[in-house]
Amino acid sequence: VQLQASGGGLVRSGGSLRLSCAASVATLEWYAVGWFRQAPGKEREGVSCISSLDGSTYYADSVKGRFTISRGNAKNTLFLQMDNLKPEDTAVYYCAVDTYGRLCTLVSSPYQYWGQGTQVTVSS
Repeated sequence: VQLQASGGGLVRSGGSLRLSCAASVATLEWYAVGWFRQAPGKEREGVSCISSLDGSTYYADSVKGRFTISRGNAKNTLFLQMDNLKPEDTAVYYCAVDTYGRLCTLVSSPYQYWGQGTQVTVSS
């Protein structure tokens, strides 16, 4: 599975961005998928994910109420709508796929496939 993340950029605090992730497979619906981010000098952290078992979604406490994860109508796409962005959201954002798991997690280790990352920079 190859993943291509896009949609990052420079935005002011309070602004919005929509990240996209396109996969090389026909559908992502069978897999647990997620978004992660890594800021300079920090460890990679889980932002949000969707389980394939029941479509349940999970969010890191730091982004709840501001970010929304969704699958696209094109079944091989994944989105992350980011609203009310804050400077602390600045990071490289990665999409990831776990082809074995049906329940997603915000822990990175189960995910086998990763996109190349897209930079999000939020200015104050």
